Amino acid sequence: MRFSPVAIALSLTLAAVSSGVNGQKADDQINPKSLALLNEGQAALKAGNLQGANDALETALAIDPRNRAAFVALGRVAQAQQLPGKAIRMYFEALALEPNDVTALSAQGQAMVQKGAIERARANLARVKALCKSECAPATELAAAIAKGPPPAVMAAQASDKVPPKGEEKSVVSEK
Repeated sequence: MRFSPVAIALSLTLAAVSSGVNGQKADDQINPKSLALLNEGQAALKAGNLQGANDALETALAIDPRNRAAFVALGRVAQAQQLPGKAIRMYFEALALEPNDVTALSAQGQAMVQKGAIERARANLARVKALCKSECAPATELAAAIAKGPPPAVMAAQASDKVPPKGEEKSVVSEK
């Protein structure tokens, strides 16, 4: 008799919690329409149709925002369009869904190299190597991208940011 109120409260709690969980999808079940659009977008990317790939992949994410592969594919589209900042952001979104995705980490590192952020890319490489435990393709690809370095245009832009223009030095001296 003393346990009946506790038992009733426990059973009501269990019934309320279990009924709410039954209606939810598991995290690993991506909407089939989103997966079909992902495949369409990847095919368009391979064919060189960057705009068509971008459209299909964004639609796939609108249908199911848990589609991590669509974020990675959108990052690859952004890199092909020479938009490394957007690519890094897309890979970040994929990593928010699964922090240990070595493909997304490696691709993000490659986008960082494209942008000129070599040290951050090296940090990604160290993390990929730690996750792989042995030699793996994503680590090899990222190491090769780091060894190659950023594109010459990025290097020139970074160099011009560090050296002040010649006219600027004279104007500072003349003000004194």
